[in-house]
Amino acid sequence: MLYNVAPYEKTLSLLLSLALTSVLLHAQSASDPLSAGNKGLYTTIKNNLVKSAEKMPEENYSFKPTPEVRSFGQIVGHVADAQYLFCSAVLGEKNPAPGIEKSKTTKADLVKALNDGFAYCDKAYNGMTDAHAAEMVKFFGQERAKLIVLSFNNAHNNEHYGNLVTYLRIKGLVPPSSEQRR
Repeated sequence: MLYNVAPYEKTLSLLLSLALTSVLLHAQSASDPLSAGNKGLYTTIKNNLVKSAEKMPEENYSFKPTPEVRSFGQIVGHVADAQYLFCSAVLGEKNPAPGIEKSKTTKADLVKALNDGFAYCDKAYNGMTDAHAAEMVKFFGQERAKLIVLSFNNAHNNEHYGNLVTYLRIKGLVPPSSEQRR
């Protein structure tokens, strides 16, 4: 006897969405709901990016779907560099600008650099409170609230995770954010 699987898939999808919403709401503390919620989003995308970098085989780090775009490894390096760019502004530090995208090519070096970049950025998210969220910092030549800079970092990370998802799928791999659905 054949069963219609579609209702089960819809139910599973709904349950996963509710679970993620619950996790994000739980991440928000009563005293700092804005910064804690933003940190929860950061943690989710950070984990997806690191898992993607770890999942892609070394031989595919130079893969480009077309010649005009960055390779998988270059995107990983770009994201690592960006953690220093965004979070140094929030931390009030000079950007160390390690130039990872231009200098690292091996999977091991890029995964380490990505983890190091996130460790640097963790300081900014861990130290953020709602009381400090509206403090202004210079970013891209304009005064911006610290929470906006961190939110922009999350958006940038999500944008490039979308690139990595496509590269993983082209290579027949399931992206980290879709693994639980299988």
